[in-house]
Amino acid sequence: MAYTRKSKGRNLPERPMPCGVIRSAPVTLAIRPQDNAVQTVRGPIRVPTVIVAVNFAKVPKKRPKLCARAIRERDGNRCQYTGRELRPGEGSLDHVVPRSRGGKNAWENLVWSGKDVNARKGNRLPHEAGLKLLSVPRAPKELPATALIRNAHSVAEWRLFLRE
Repeated sequence: MAYTRKSKGRNLPERPMPCGVIRSAPVTLAIRPQDNAVQTVRGPIRVPTVIVAVNFAKVPKKRPKLCARAIRERDGNRCQYTGRELRPGEGSLDHVVPRSRGGKNAWENLVWSGKDVNARKGNRLPHEAGLKLLSVPRAPKELPATALIRNAHSVAEWRLFLRE
């Protein structure tokens, strides 16, 4: 990640405060009861919950991690053979070309399907099992790295910056 050495500390809910380069005068953030602080010789320093990078030389891009949740989200939680919307626990990953036949764990070879359909297909190709894919599986586009950040710990200040 390449930054242009400019950032802003957020003292929410107030306006952003420029932090500047390391050699500039320090910015003192008031310590609130819910904040974490680091004790130093000169006193406590508040640990900011949000640091906003203002200028990027190049915005880093990433592809979502290949996992069951990402495949389910890509396929809209629908069986890719029947089109049926699946409830939690009804779906599973299916290798279009089975691993026993040389199929890889790749975006283009994995789909979300109903467990019953997946069991019926077994280690066969879809046409051998009498099934047809409703859409061709594709790798998702690369997204700005910030689009993949999730607020797993429900930090209230992060909600201003993340889509939830």
